[in-house]
Amino acid sequence: MYTSCESADLPAPFSQGADDGASDADQSIAPLLCFTMWLCDLTLLLPCVVAFLLVAYYLNQRDPPNFPPGPPALPLLGNIFNIEPKQPHIYLTKLADVYGNVFCIRLGRHKTIFVSGWKTVKEAIVTQADNYVDRPYSPMVTRIYSGNSAGLFFSNGHVWRRQRRFAVATLRTFGMAKSSMEQSICEESHHLQEAMQREKAEPFDPVPLLNNAVANIICQIVFGRRFDYGDHVFQSMLNSLTEMAYLEGSVWALLYDAFPALMKHLPGPHNRIFSNSKSLEASIRAEIERHKLDLDPSNPRDYIDTFLLEERHNTNSDLGFNDGNLVLCCLDLFLAGSETTSKTLQWGLIFLIKNPHVQDKVQAEIDGVIGPTRQPVMADRPNLPYTDAVIHEIQRVGNIVPLNGLRMAAKDTILDGYFIPKGTAVMPNLTSVLFDKNEWETPDTFNPQHFLDVEGKFVRRDAFLPFSAGKRACLGEGLARTELFLFFVSLCQKFVFSTLDGVELSTEGITGATRTPYPFKIYAKAR
Repeated sequence: MYTSCESADLPAPFSQGADDGASDADQSIAPLLCFTMWLCDLTLLLPCVVAFLLVAYYLNQRDPPNFPPGPPALPLLGNIFNIEPKQPHIYLTKLADVYGNVFCIRLGRHKTIFVSGWKTVKEAIVTQADNYVDRPYSPMVTRIYSGNSAGLFFSNGHVWRRQRRFAVATLRTFGMAKSSMEQSICEESHHLQEAMQREKAEPFDPVPLLNNAVANIICQIVFGRRFDYGDHVFQSMLNSLTEMAYLEGSVWALLYDAFPALMKHLPGPHNRIFSNSKSLEASIRAEIERHKLDLDPSNPRDYIDTFLLEERHNTNSDLGFNDGNLVLCCLDLFLAGSETTSKTLQWGLIFLIKNPHVQDKVQAEIDGVIGPTRQPVMADRPNLPYTDAVIHEIQRVGNIVPLNGLRMAAKDTILDGYFIPKGTAVMPNLTSVLFDKNEWETPDTFNPQHFLDVEGKFVRRDAFLPFSAGKRACLGEGLARTELFLFFVSLCQKFVFSTLDGVELSTEGITGATRTPYPFKIYAKAR
């Protein structure tokens, strides 16, 4: 390529000083010839550049020996548009039938290993727990959690370990270890029952009421108070939470993580992920500021108080004890403590209505053990094996968290015979575990007998993983189990549930980060 005509090897008539008598017209051709030669060189160079880029892309995407197989992928785009947007977990579960329990999907330029089936998922998140404990880089998460320590769910290393231990201890103090929490759940169930009774046996949408009741339990632990069901701020938080949970598990989130530089400037639903998170953070920050006004070091009331006191005594900011991370930890607890339990109860109503013989049997067992008026307590659970089995089967078939959080290989390792390089993203498919045909007698059927022996006693199943497993298992599992039992039993004790005549409730669901029933209405007839 030439930078000037003087440096070009021009024919004699056009060379500088070749003919002092050359006409102005002849001299004017020289720049044109120079440009033409430059253009010819560029035309020859472009294919070489393109070829180089394609070879570089191929070498970068080439799999190492014994890497997991997977479907063919488009350059740059990968398999992102092959994934079924409405039911991605079903599509990914079916891929395991073709490529095996460990296979690779390319999301844009990034490779993600999907792990399916109870035995293989157990190998990854339990047997090799230390290797698959960290989260991989996510542009979406980085934007939400910018400048902070990434809360409870997306932090790694010593920050994650310290914050998880702190959260578990605090939940134990203000949740499971306090007998008052069991009482608080029972009191909240009364508010829920009263709200349902006000519907006067007319058809209504139960979802807002269940959201209110369940969210109030985690609010008492995190914020130290419950909210009235009509509270505007409370409802705004729940609406933001619901939409955020859906979008974070949608194809829009996949597109953002695959093409962040482009998606950041494009309109679309993905932008509501960030607007909702900002709205939630603002509400939580206001709660924190209120706590600071009357904080009593000798009598912490909740998670926020305990965190603020730890922040005072812990000068090592590397452990995540700062106001910014407190907001994000509260956001994570609010999300986990509201979404999954509420969705489980929603599916519970659907399965009771679709299986009236199950509802009858549950209510007969409750009547025989507790009676129509006594408040249920956790000590009743061993005496209600069928009811306990029904709750577990609702969790299994409801499939509230169809996939799981992404993990990252901390080192080169072997999984189910395949080589997984260090830094590779790994996704456990919980759907494939809860519906594993090798573990469940009738995996695709709602069947409480999965959790009962021949004598009708409750039995635990290893492949029951609605809360995941290993070091990243749900830290609020104990609290969630208590809520599910007490809310479910108290509702069945007081009401008979049904739906509109001729209406068939769908079990397909809307899939995001959690799996939500399609909108439905019920009757709640007092017993």
